[in-house]
Amino acid sequence: MDHSHFHEHDHSQNHSQNQNNRIEALDYLRGLALMGIILVNIGPLLGILEPASAHSLDASYWRFLYLFVEGRFYTIFTFLFGVGFYIFLTRANAKGKKGYRLFLRRMAALFVFGLVHVQFHPGEALGLYAVCGLIILPFYKASKIMNLVFGTLMLIAFAAFSIKIFMVVPLMLLGIAAGQYRVFEKLQPKKIAVFTGMMLALSAAGLTVQAQYAPVQIGVATEQAYLQKQHFIRTGIAIGPIVSAFYTGLLLLLLQRRLFQKLFSPLKDYGRMALTNYISQTVLILFAGNLFDFDGRISYLQSLYLCLIIYVLQFIFSTVWLRYFRYGPLEWIWRISTYWKIPPMRR
Repeated sequence: MDHSHFHEHDHSQNHSQNQNNRIEALDYLRGLALMGIILVNIGPLLGILEPASAHSLDASYWRFLYLFVEGRFYTIFTFLFGVGFYIFLTRANAKGKKGYRLFLRRMAALFVFGLVHVQFHPGEALGLYAVCGLIILPFYKASKIMNLVFGTLMLIAFAAFSIKIFMVVPLMLLGIAAGQYRVFEKLQPKKIAVFTGMMLALSAAGLTVQAQYAPVQIGVATEQAYLQKQHFIRTGIAIGPIVSAFYTGLLLLLLQRRLFQKLFSPLKDYGRMALTNYISQTVLILFAGNLFDFDGRISYLQSLYLCLIIYVLQFIFSTVWLRYFRYGPLEWIWRISTYWKIPPMRR
């Protein structure tokens, strides 16, 4: 399922007292990750039935989802959690605060958010993130080479077996390594272009292989159809981190231009309030499901329209909210539980 989706939470950036201290590229990426996560999470939340007709638009959208969305965005979110973890501890320690103690409180609060959220969304990832946050704590002190190599090798091993839940820790380790290498503080357009080009080539190869297994009949219950579908989905999970890396590189490349920074500014606000928006995605989906009795009666394509409406509502809310307040509502509560003091909310 979508465990991972929880990933969010790297709000860590919020820590910077002054806003210009934020690494804005991370907010844009977090926003992008959230946009992909809801497309996958809405299926299980509304009990969407798989398309029966092989050549319907619904079946085409289902295939699109598993080729380009499923397993592509929670990976970005999880990686960003690792980056945020590193920045949070480094900044806290630089200010002479007890970084580890603050981080433990932060994870405890995240776990509580997850405990509440999981009652409504069984595939949620906040609780998983909080637990994995403790697992990666010792790696903060490890060398950047070790985190990079160990994270990469672990990720390749778990990806080969398509074990999504186990991929969370290595993705976080790679995030820590990115923090240690200060990748986001000093983005170099040439290097991003080379990286993105390499990931595009690998993604194209991986997606070509995955597409070979795309099932014609999706909602059909024969054993052969089931096995083909599983092969298609497992291949997608295995190549997920490569496609995610391409998406990440492409967005960073576009953000080198002022035009795209302006164009995507709603995405930045959306990502700054990632915890609030992640949880409110669930609230809005379930609210619409109950209000219109969608449960088990909505197609994949109809779920896309509902997601588009939720994007509009959340983008507007995030942009307007951050015009008047420093933090998203849940980010503010998370901050209070981390620092045990109430930060000023109004701008």
